[in-house]
Amino acid sequence: MEPKIKQSPTIPIGENIRRIRLEKGMGQTELVRQIQLLGVPLTRESLVKIERGIQHISAVQLRAIRDVLQTTYDALLVEKS
Repeated sequence: MEPKIKQSPTIPIGENIRRIRLEKGMGQTELVRQIQLLGVPLTRESLVKIERGIQHISAVQLRAIRDVLQTTYDALLVEKS
């Protein structure tokens, strides 16, 4: 079983993913397509839920998102100010 990372109000991983994705000018469909090309299972529906903070994210998915968005774990895990 793949470990899941629980989102919290103080570290909103989904909000951070959405913010970085929009800063890069990338749509959800494009992000999911590139993640799938890396061999990581993710649907657009799952990404929507992750970005809304209602679905946990797996470590493998987080790494793929980091790689595709060319960002860092620090940026993805930044605390809400």
